[in-house]
Amino acid sequence: MSNHHLKVDRLAPDPGTWRRLIARDSVLRRVDWVLLLAALALSVLGILLVWSATRNRTEINSGDPHYFLIRQGINLALGVGLAIGVMWLGHHRLRSAVPLFYGVSLLFMLLVFTPLGTEINGQRAWLSIGGYTLQPGEFAKIAIILGMAVILADQVDAGDREYPSRRAVLQSLALAGAPLCIVVVDDMGMAMVLSMIVLGILLASGASLKWSIGLMLAGVFGAVLVWTLGVLDQYQLDRFAAFADPSRDPSGVGYNTNQARIAIGSGQLDGKGLFQGTQTTGQFVPEQHTDFIFTVAGEELGFVGAGGIIALIGIVLWRALRIARTSSELYGTIIAAGIVAWFAFQCFENIGMALGIMPVAGVPLPFLSYGGTAMFAVWIAIGLLQSVRMKRPVAA
Repeated sequence: MSNHHLKVDRLAPDPGTWRRLIARDSVLRRVDWVLLLAALALSVLGILLVWSATRNRTEINSGDPHYFLIRQGINLALGVGLAIGVMWLGHHRLRSAVPLFYGVSLLFMLLVFTPLGTEINGQRAWLSIGGYTLQPGEFAKIAIILGMAVILADQVDAGDREYPSRRAVLQSLALAGAPLCIVVVDDMGMAMVLSMIVLGILLASGASLKWSIGLMLAGVFGAVLVWTLGVLDQYQLDRFAAFADPSRDPSGVGYNTNQARIAIGSGQLDGKGLFQGTQTTGQFVPEQHTDFIFTVAGEELGFVGAGGIIALIGIVLWRALRIARTSSELYGTIIAAGIVAWFAFQCFENIGMALGIMPVAGVPLPFLSYGGTAMFAVWIAIGLLQSVRMKRPVAA
């Protein structure tokens, strides 16, 4: 055989390699492509909406209209890389590293009260390191999900018990309580999200319903106590006042919600077109590239585009719920359920505050709002979901 034929044979695809790629138990077949594509679509849409909201904001983009476009694109690339890394390691390999991850997350949350901490919009919830800002609370969500999953599923997956023991539930609540105590005074939005994660995990774990009821009652009692004792800062009280009556101070605390609703309503059915929003271009809505990113979608993409975003979020939640239901182990079920509770409540709260049906709590819209830490966290969650899915038994 000539050298030419040998070279051609070497370049030709190996039929065995192709069969391995499409085999029933291959990685390509086990990945939830619907979930992955929906998350990617949301993230790309988010980049465009962030770009639209910031391209004319010379006071924050350093005079470069592409500044936030490039930054958020890099955030997405790094986030997807983290998701791939989590998928490669697998949630079982990460199990042994959970105590370390939890400890580091807790340490970073405490560091915000040191000179390294930075206050943004009245909330001291960020770290400033080397010119970059980091929100440790975003990683605390993952730490709580993994930590509670390890504790609650330990005896059940080992076959020693059918449901988590009282001791396991108490230990898991203590684990979640530490970061909650850190954020509850200064970051009510984060505290609300963490609380919903804990509640979702308890419901999914099979623990007695009395624990969930008790947690909800404790939350109500705690909220009343915090309000009564005057622990909340004035800006937090103003946000609740604006939620109760947006017309009370339209030029002050009610300004954000009023302008948000005006922007969304002006988009009508099909929107004004990407980059054509007058409210967005005129910079009438504060924090539009972060907390109020949904107003850009409402104005420029209209009811159809905003509804499409909600539909994509619904697809992500549906696929995550399916992964939780089909997991062969409680550990995987709890991880998926915790992520569902996180995404569902945070999306509802963010979109709700833009529509004026929820108080302004300063939480980003997953996948869409600008922010590196938030983007990294949600894509780590996607990697965990994919890992749980790939671990399930292959159907015959």
